Amino acid sequence: MDFFEQQDAARRNTRLLSLLFAVAVLLLILLTNLLVAGFLWFGQDYNLYVGSREGMQGFLSYFSWARFGSIGLAITATVALVVLVKWWQLSTGGKTVAENMGGTRIVPQTDDRAERRCLNVVQEIALAANMPVPAVYVLNSERGINAFAAGIAPTDAVVAVTRGTLEHLTRDELQGVIAHEFSHILNGDMRLNIRLAAMLKGITFVGDVGHFLLRASSRRRTGGSSKRGNAAALPLLGLALWVLGWLGGLAAGFIKAAISRQKEYLADASAVQFTRHADGIGDALKVIGGYIPGTLVHAARANEMSHIFFGQIQHSLWQVFATHPPLESRILRIDPRWNGEYIKRKVRHYDDTPSRPGSGEVGVGRAALVAAAMASAADSLENTQEVVSDADFGPTPEALEQELAQRHDLPTAFVQQSREPLGASALVLALLSSRDPSVLKKQLTLIENSHPQSMADMVYTVTPGVQQLAPPQRLPLLELCIPTLKSMSLAQYRVFKNTLLRVIQADSRTELFEWCFFQLVRHCLDPEFFAVKPSKPRFRSLKKVRQPIQVVISVLAHEGVGDAQRAFALGVSELGMNKLALMPREQCSVSLFSKSVHDLADCYPLLKPRLLKAMALAAAEDGVVCEVEREIIASIAAVMDCPVPNDLRERYS
Repeated sequence: MDFFEQQDAARRNTRLLSLLFAVAVLLLILLTNLLVAGFLWFGQDYNLYVGSREGMQGFLSYFSWARFGSIGLAITATVALVVLVKWWQLSTGGKTVAENMGGTRIVPQTDDRAERRCLNVVQEIALAANMPVPAVYVLNSERGINAFAAGIAPTDAVVAVTRGTLEHLTRDELQGVIAHEFSHILNGDMRLNIRLAAMLKGITFVGDVGHFLLRASSRRRTGGSSKRGNAAALPLLGLALWVLGWLGGLAAGFIKAAISRQKEYLADASAVQFTRHADGIGDALKVIGGYIPGTLVHAARANEMSHIFFGQIQHSLWQVFATHPPLESRILRIDPRWNGEYIKRKVRHYDDTPSRPGSGEVGVGRAALVAAAMASAADSLENTQEVVSDADFGPTPEALEQELAQRHDLPTAFVQQSREPLGASALVLALLSSRDPSVLKKQLTLIENSHPQSMADMVYTVTPGVQQLAPPQRLPLLELCIPTLKSMSLAQYRVFKNTLLRVIQADSRTELFEWCFFQLVRHCLDPEFFAVKPSKPRFRSLKKVRQPIQVVISVLAHEGVGDAQRAFALGVSELGMNKLALMPREQCSVSLFSKSVHDLADCYPLLKPRLLKAMALAAAEDGVVCEVEREIIASIAAVMDCPVPNDLRERYS
């Protein structure tokens, strides 16, 4: 699956969305003009007993270009304002979407087995996708099996799952669902989804106003204090606007279906690529087919974001307006030999309501009561096969930590400390600590002056062990700490980031590896706390970024252990830029390198894999990619908001 081609396709879908949106707004303006003309005609020319005196000619006489322009301008301005406000609300990050739907953040130190398993699966898929580990939310009040990914860019993405997903899927099935959501992140679907939600809110806003006026007029009639003329006009106006909004809602539903359905087939196929296991996503879909609550979601704001979910959140009256393909079609595309039988999973009942959100013993409200009442009819479901075993939760958290420590050749104590905010912060600061005793003493003093004493003590404790780590162990340790650091408060993050900068600058210079680590931290954590604008595609051709390419590949060539001239030649020849010359090491400053990388981040999506491939070729000139080169490429990929493709990752893994 070429995710970069899909990102380019997502950009084309954005243009299609804009065209459909413009058509919908134009129709809304036309219908509003018809409504106004009809209202004036009915009030002045039409008589209930004798009809119209002038007929259709009289009706048409109430049309005027001046009125058409005024109404068009008013509607366009209103829709634009609503779209901008909605975009502003949703573009603050995926966590806003998750929290608006009642999601609760799963913290790394949770004791809930289902939540720990989900965090572990998300971390595994993030590793397979070579992207930052996103925050994970759980919709505790939802019994249906569903999930979604939200955000503008991979760095501010979140993955949310329902409690039904956590409790009723096996580990392999959960991997398939999570991998499906990761593909939406990598395909560039999230930004399109947010834009779609904002635009559709603009179309349906007129109906919301009409509904408000109908309710207001109802209250005024019961009060009996309004004038008869106003009382009659208000419900008519509200009804007319409601009808317009209903028609706009139909248009919105059609646009959702036109944009969303094909993306689901693509995401299912991508999930198979990530997990290397077709049965995971396939069995998850079969479980949904045999599970009474299905994929239904009852959150108040879920309907307007229905296109971002893993499955259909409500029953669709007409398939033409369904945001997701039929379940059977999705299963057959993954498993062509499917015999038509669903997997029946035992429905879990929740007896007690927990004292804290995020527990595995969550009461699930009215939807759970309805589903529990229906559970007695589960045996009558046709085309299901009984599966006695419930969702497996795999190894214990302690066993998973030991397995993770062995995989990355890290001390188990460091893996455990990376799960706690204090320990994760101390480990990252220790990764940037100097081996020069005088500089280290200055760094520890800076930490002590800006953080509580416990932080300084922790950094002092872990620094000797961190400094003994080999270079290949540094980046995995940082990646383990990033998800935990997202649980800090805004004030804590400001202090931590400022301290990080001061620790780097303690020796009055910035090394390349320090720049790489800081960029990884900043690009992974900033979107969690601030409204960060992602890079905008500006360069359609590599010719426009010749100088940044020369700088970046020169740095990679010099940092490798092989022949710098040959490494540079391999990189630039891959891009068809053989006339570029290797820059001397002394000219490749960290500041120039930083500026060049940010320029490359503004290239169009299809250019980025070519750039990364050229970098990988330059780094692998001697047959081995050293850890410094790996850190450089990883940091460049982070700045470019671009995961390293599978074939390149295998080259230097």
